[in-house]
Amino acid sequence: MADEGLSEQNQYLTFTLDDEVFALEISKVREVLDFSEVTKVPQMPEFMCGVINLRGNVVPVVDMRCKFGIDMTESTVNTCIIIVEVVMDGESSVLGALVDSVQEVLDLEPEQIEPPPRIGTKLNTEFIRGMGKHDDQFLIILDINRVFSEDEISLLQTGGSSPQTESNE
Repeated sequence: MADEGLSEQNQYLTFTLDDEVFALEISKVREVLDFSEVTKVPQMPEFMCGVINLRGNVVPVVDMRCKFGIDMTESTVNTCIIIVEVVMDGESSVLGALVDSVQEVLDLEPEQIEPPPRIGTKLNTEFIRGMGKHDDQFLIILDINRVFSEDEISLLQTGGSSPQTESNE
């Protein structure tokens, strides 16, 4: 049985983080927003920027650079928040992914996608669906449902009211 979602042509939204190009299945993307003011929430993990008001709903915003171990995002004219839907244990959550810039929506055929790299047992690459090839460039195709752990999603859903606290630097 072929990997779900990789067996037929798919559309992906591409975005950049520190000169690397990433892609998300377009079906997981609700909308793309220009960067706006984010309200800080005390005792959230370092990768959590805060929350935004999206048409009356509180939506947590995650700095994807920070989540992937890159320096925090510096706000520029190109900085965007991608509103995505994440499903964990059958429950759907909406969150904002802060990225350096959104590039384009493109179609990738199955033959343009390689399986995720195997980088030993110490590194977790479960959140990578595959490596797309487009214009002699690799795209890291993310499985947004696996980018965050269950604990992280739970923390984002509760807005930081978990007894678990992060140490301040």
